[in-house]
Amino acid sequence: MGESSPAVANLTKRRLAEGRVVTGMMVRLTRTADIATIAASCGFDALNVDLEHSQLTLGETAQICVNALSAGITPLVRVPSHDPSFMGRVLDGGAQGLIVPHVQSVEEARAIAAATRFPPGGHRSMGGTGPLLRYAAVPTTVAAPAVDAETLVTVMLETSHAVGQAEGIAATPGVDMIMIGTNDLCADLGIHGQLGHQQVLDAYAEVARACKAHGKHLAVGGIKADLTLLGKLVALGARYISANTDMALLIGAARAHAEELRQLRA
Repeated sequence: MGESSPAVANLTKRRLAEGRVVTGMMVRLTRTADIATIAASCGFDALNVDLEHSQLTLGETAQICVNALSAGITPLVRVPSHDPSFMGRVLDGGAQGLIVPHVQSVEEARAIAAATRFPPGGHRSMGGTGPLLRYAAVPTTVAAPAVDAETLVTVMLETSHAVGQAEGIAATPGVDMIMIGTNDLCADLGIHGQLGHQQVLDAYAEVARACKAHGKHLAVGGIKADLTLLGKLVALGARYISANTDMALLIGAARAHAEELRQLRA
């Protein structure tokens, strides 16, 4: 939407449209809203509150998302299932986008797109004003398209079967981005942990072609430290990189600091 839109601008969606590489830190450990400000201060474009692999509550998630909107960082949430009511509650709580795991078919992608868009493009329930509208009283005829325009819907492909459906999934209206869950794909292929395996590269190339053909964005999930491999995937067309978790970053920094202190001798 233009500058007159009542909805908070989705900065990640804009940067992706410009062809920039954007990064999102995953949140699994931190319960307090200041993690959004910290992630923004550290230079991330987005944060991804991971409700698939954490014990974070909807209330905690909403507080993080609302603070992210003020901090100038895009709040995304990975939901644990395809439940439309759950997705709606997360979006009502301030998320500017969803990452939906375990998508296996075009039919599932269509259902997700419909659950995350207001009529006539979908069947998301109108919940009144909220954080994405800055709690302003906005007519539904204006609010619905404004919020839809700032919502980033990402589906995850995590099996070889799902990768084979990439063409149809990428063609689905309302799906903005396709993320490959690299670790789960490796597990499905029987090559646990071999993130740079040729089969993985082939899968990325196949999904990248589908994304390019249908004007969708390609996202990388599960590859954190291998910058050479990430560079290859960016060259293929990947533009969103799911960075490490708050837990892993804390553990890594704490371990390195403890190691430094152990060098001290009396």
